[in-house]
Amino acid sequence: MTPADLSLTVLHAVRRAVDEGALRVDVPARVKVERARPGGTGEYASSVALGLARPAGLDARDVAAILRERLQGSPGVRAVDITGPGFLNFTLDGDSGRELVQEILRQGEAYGRRGPTGEVAQPVHRADVRAAVTADAVRRILVSQGTLVRVACEDAADPDWALLGALPEAQHARGRLTTDIVPLPVPFGAAELHRRFGRDAARWGLLSAAGHDHAPLGDELLRQHEDNPLFRVRYAHSRARALVRNAERLGFRAEPAEPARNADAPELLALLRDHPEVLASAARHRAPDRVARHLEAVADALLAYQHTVLPLGDEKPSAAHRARLALAEAAGTVLAGGLSLLGISAPDQI
Repeated sequence: MTPADLSLTVLHAVRRAVDEGALRVDVPARVKVERARPGGTGEYASSVALGLARPAGLDARDVAAILRERLQGSPGVRAVDITGPGFLNFTLDGDSGRELVQEILRQGEAYGRRGPTGEVAQPVHRADVRAAVTADAVRRILVSQGTLVRVACEDAADPDWALLGALPEAQHARGRLTTDIVPLPVPFGAAELHRRFGRDAARWGLLSAAGHDHAPLGDELLRQHEDNPLFRVRYAHSRARALVRNAERLGFRAEPAEPARNADAPELLALLRDHPEVLASAARHRAPDRVARHLEAVADALLAYQHTVLPLGDEKPSAAHRARLALAEAAGTVLAGGLSLLGISAPDQI
C-alpha cells in the first residue's frame, strides 16, 4: 500500500462515518498522510481527526476512535493506533514492500499519477523565464494528478522560453486572474541559459530550488560529479538501467520478493512508497522543487544500494539478487518518471 492508497482508505473511512451518522462534518477533499514522527507508531500517520474535531463537536481522540473502528481490517493495513491528542498511526502489512515494487514495475513511469479528477486549474505566471519554466513544470505535475490545466502569462511571452520547453502562451491574463507563480527571477534570459547549460541542466537549475530561494545557475550544473545533484539523479537512473542489462547477460531478471530480501534497503523502499504523496504535495503547493528534492533522495539511496544487486565473482544469481534487481529497477523507474515531470530527460547511459 502506498501513501496515496492509504490516504484514500482514510478518506473512505471518513465518508463512511459521515454516511452512518457517526460524524457530522463535511467530508474533506483529501486526507494528508505522512511518515510517522518520533513518538508515533507504525510507518505512517494522519492528523485528520484533529482537523475534524471542532466541526464535529467532539474531542479529537473520540473522532480518531470513530475512524479507527472503520479502518481496522482494511486491506494492506495491519494495525491502527491512536497517539497523542488524536493522531492516527498506521502499521502496514509486512508484504507491502513486495507489492510496492510489483506495483511500480507494473505501472512504470505512471506510478504516482492519478486519473482525471474533474478539477480544473489555471495557473498564471509572471513574464520571466524562471516563472515560465516553473509554470510548465507545475502544469506537468498537475496533469499527472488528474487536473485539467491551462497555463496563462500575465504579459507577453518571450518566444525564447520555448528553448527550455516552456511554450509561449497565446493568451495574456493581466487584469483577469491573480498571478500566482512568482519565483525569484534570474538575471539571465532563456537564450543565454540554453546556450550555457542546455535545456535539461537549465531547467534543473530553475526548478530545483524553492521559489523563494535563488536558483543555482553556476557552472556546477554541468559538472559530471557527485556534488552535482542533477548528475547524481541521472547517473542513478542510468545505473539502474545498466544493472538490468548486466543481469540479463548473467541470465536472470528482476523478481519482487518478500521485504526480508530487501531488509538492507528500508530507506529506499520508504522513499519509493512516498513518491505518490510527493507528487500530490507538489501539485497542491505548485512546488516542483519538492519533486527535485525527492529525486535526489531516491538517487542517493539507490547509489548506496546498487553494489549489492549483482553477483560478485563466481557467485551464482539467487532469489536475493532477483529481488534486489527488482527494487533497483523500480527506483530507476521512479527517477525517470519524476524527471519527466520536471521536463528533463533520463538517459539510459551516462
